[in-house]
Amino acid sequence: MTALDLSSPVAVVGTGTMGQGIAQVALVAGHPVRLYDAVPGRARDAAEAIGARLDRLVDKGRIAAADRDAARARLRPADGLAELADCALVVEAVLERLDVKQRLLGELEEIVAEDCLLATNTSSLSVTAIGGPLRHPGRFVGLHFFNPAPLLPLVEVVSGFATDVTSATRAYETARAWGKTPVACADTPGFIVNRIARPFYAEAFAVHEAQAADPATVDAVLRECGGFRMGAFELTDLIGQDVNESVTHSVWQSFFQDVRFTPSLAQRRLVESGRLGRKSGHGWYDYADGADRPEPHTADKEQPPAYVVAEGGLGPAAELLALIREAGIPVREEDEDNGTRLVLPGGGQLVLADGQTSAEFRDVVHFDLALDYRKATRIALSASQDTAPHALAEATGLFQALGKEVSVIGDVPGMIVARTVARIIDLAHDAVAKGVATEEDIDTAMRLGVNYPLGPFEWDRALGSEFAFDVLDEMHERDPSGRYAPSLALYRHAYATDKREGSA
Repeated sequence: MTALDLSSPVAVVGTGTMGQGIAQVALVAGHPVRLYDAVPGRARDAAEAIGARLDRLVDKGRIAAADRDAARARLRPADGLAELADCALVVEAVLERLDVKQRLLGELEEIVAEDCLLATNTSSLSVTAIGGPLRHPGRFVGLHFFNPAPLLPLVEVVSGFATDVTSATRAYETARAWGKTPVACADTPGFIVNRIARPFYAEAFAVHEAQAADPATVDAVLRECGGFRMGAFELTDLIGQDVNESVTHSVWQSFFQDVRFTPSLAQRRLVESGRLGRKSGHGWYDYADGADRPEPHTADKEQPPAYVVAEGGLGPAAELLALIREAGIPVREEDEDNGTRLVLPGGGQLVLADGQTSAEFRDVVHFDLALDYRKATRIALSASQDTAPHALAEATGLFQALGKEVSVIGDVPGMIVARTVARIIDLAHDAVAKGVATEEDIDTAMRLGVNYPLGPFEWDRALGSEFAFDVLDEMHERDPSGRYAPSLALYRHAYATDKREGSA
């Protein structure tokens, strides 16, 4: 099944920001485009707005003036749904209400030809439920664009329970012909991105609610250590706290209040107070003119240790050994069967975040997972109230000698980056096991949809297949609510790898 022919008209119903963006994508690709909105005059206003954006593209040299003129000639506002009768694809981008979408699609089904593709851009509703009342639900599919649609490449092509394979394939190929990067997924709450991204926000909020770190520190660690483009607090301020919380609540409810997707009470209070982020002038941060932006916690300068002893290697943090030597600090390596750690001259131990707490051990300081220890500019450390001050001081001085800023956070299992990445990997494995999408499409979706530095499976391969399972298993032991219980899919993945390595 091939993409729609460029001569085939495409219609967009609903002319808000997303509707206009989708229309512009189809228009620039070469299709005749019809715009319709139930509010009189809005379709014509939207056509003018799209024309103005095309003018700006010409000014920037991104399209030729002749191409702009041709695109404008193909764009037509419609005064009624009947004018969409000859369209080969109609995408609805109206209010996120099930009844509104069902009513609109029912009306469209009476107007368009039987081979016309019908699509929804919903981000939170079930594609199956929206298309349920249709007489021919096989031709109905989800086409979830990301905002702004003309700029962001990802499109989730969502097959409802009744969607025909030929319809999903045609929608997929059409999105690709429009210059987008489509990924195929089943109709699951949150689809790919909004399902698997929940821990990025949830774990940051959980660390904050546990009084382990303030928002500025969590954000700095996620960016400067984890390699994420933005931290969870600043990103939700940009998205809008009400929007982000609504998606989280929708996914949680759709999964029958699965504890893994439980919304944050702290975020709920933020929304209730009207602090919605940048759009309201205040969210986790204050955006008023002249307001001070809080700085992340950064430890004072400490002396580096005279040497370190590496016992058993450092697993995903093995690169630290080379960095320590390059900083002129001697490293003695010793074989050790019971773990991987750095032993400091004063007797303190540095251990990669593993889902345990420092309170359980004598003078253990945990350090967080980094995307790339060489490139990371900040490292988080955690210690308990009983950890000897000299152990924390030596650990701090060691990372400062490597050119890193150090943030000391509370004694929370999994710290910040490690617990976040472990949960993302777990949800990704669970999604594949349940037929939501392929590993490749999930990695693509998370890199392009939310700008993650690595897809979950790319991260899993880099860390070793047991890392995420081990972190979550230890966290589940300390919080048996089920929030951190590794999925059966992750258990099988870790066990299978361990079995293969054991038989080698």
